[in-house]
This record gives sequence, C-alpha cells and structure tokens, in this order.
Amino acid sequence: MSYIPFPAISPEIFSIDIFGVTFALRWYALAYIAGILIGWRLAVAAVNRPALWTGGPPMTADQVERLLTWVILGVILGGRLGFVLFYQPGYYLQNPGDILRIWEGGMSFHGGFLGVVVAALLFCRTEGIPLLKTADLMALATPPGLLLGRVANFINAELWGRPTTLPWGVAFPGQAAQSCPDVLGICARHPSQLYEALLEGALLGLVLIWLAWRRGWLRHPGRIAGLFFAGYGLARFMVEFVRQPDAQFISEGNPLGLALHLGGYGLTMGQILSLPMILIGLGLTLRTRAR
Repeated sequence: MSYIPFPAISPEIFSIDIFGVTFALRWYALAYIAGILIGWRLAVAAVNRPALWTGGPPMTADQVERLLTWVILGVILGGRLGFVLFYQPGYYLQNPGDILRIWEGGMSFHGGFLGVVVAALLFCRTEGIPLLKTADLMALATPPGLLLGRVANFINAELWGRPTTLPWGVAFPGQAAQSCPDVLGICARHPSQLYEALLEGALLGLVLIWLAWRRGWLRHPGRIAGLFFAGYGLARFMVEFVRQPDAQFISEGNPLGLALHLGGYGLTMGQILSLPMILIGLGLTLRTRAR
C-alpha cells in the first residue's frame, strides 16, 4: 500500500530555558497570531475602501483594532468552553480545575465561533455600529486564521482522518494514529486537517475576497457573512465523513463515533454543530437577495 510518510516537523519552532523553566514557541500559537494579524489587515483594507460599502464602512480602522481585542477574548474563552461542553463535559465536571489548562490543548471551532458572535454583539452595542456590516467584515477576515490553524493541526499530528488506502494517505505518528482495526502494518489516514485548510481557509477565503472586491457583495449587509457561515458549515460537514471522531464518541457498538443515530444512519458531533451554521448562512444570504 502506498502512503506519504509524516514529515519530520517539530511542533515547536524553538524553545529556551530560563531559570529552569522552558518557554517554547509552537507552530499552533504562531498560526493563531499570524491568522489574527492577516485578518486584521484584511479588515482594515476593507474599511479603507468606502466604495465597497453602501452608506460607508461600518467602522473606522481604529475601531477595527478595538474589535480585535474583543475577538481574541471571544476565540479563547468560547473555544475552550465549547470544547468542554460539546466534547468532554463528563470529564470536566469531575475535574473543573482542568478547564483552565488551555496549554494542554482542547479548543472547539464552533465554541470559538459562538464566543466571537457574543463578542461582536457586545462590541456593536457598545460602539453603536451596524451588526450585519460588522459580521461581513469579520467573515472576510476569518479564513486566513482557519487555513493556518488547520496547517498547524497537521504539524501537531492531531485531528487526523479515518484510515484510507488512497495514495495521499499519511502515516501519522503515535500509537493512537497507528491503532487501526483490520489494518496490517502501517496505517495511513486521511490528512483531514489539510482538506479543511484548503476548503475552509484557502477556497472560501479567496471566494469571499473576490465577491467583496469584485462583485460588490459588501453593499448587501449580511451576504458575505451568510456565505461564510454556509460555506464553512458545508465544508466541515463534508470533511467529517473522513475525519476521525473524538475518542470519547467511539465504542465497540459505535466504531464510527456517531453522536446522533437516525435509523441506521447518523451524524458526528462536528456535523451536528455545522448544520445550524449552514441554515443560518443560507437564511442570511436568501434574505439579502430578497431585499
């Protein structure tokens, strides 16, 4: 069976020891930082082009910087609480002190998304700026962070896919990745992190930029945000078919790790959480077209 060996890339870019304490810069942290900075510059470029908007942009460049602080808090708090509530509520109810141990991993995109929504609502109310235009601006700025974050997931050898015999399957390291039922020898898996990076980050991001700058979609408040919600939700829903579910959902009677069973079929937790995004996105897009 042909497969791609996992590249020898360390999750840490570099580390230093200071007075017996090790400080490390990891690719995952750098992805968050770079994604936020690129998104910020995209948002500033959009608000500095009044012709892209009907009635002018929703905020100034200075307000974009203030919004950035709210977004960072929403991503961190929402992402962590979402992981706790959606994926391992039983464990964290028994070990509440571990909720704050973010450095050990455990972030949920859907939780981070809800955190950002709450942050945006509070920011718009505080600053007195239109919500739908702000949602369009934030949707335009988000895909770069998704692209870099999923690439960092790949480098960390986490969130890999289900076993596959396709020639681009990757042999991820570690006992968990190599524990594949009915597979003899090396177990290759779908590089589902890279699928998501291409669909949710690169493809969706380029489409949104083209529609905003070339097709005038920012003149219809809510349309860019609607396409982002629907596009992300659909991409994540599709990738879930080949993405390995979290271990707590897998059992002897449920090898596919389905969180919801419907008469012989079922949905993973990622698909369940993506469906509302698809519906909200389609609703926003159709609403703006009707108007």
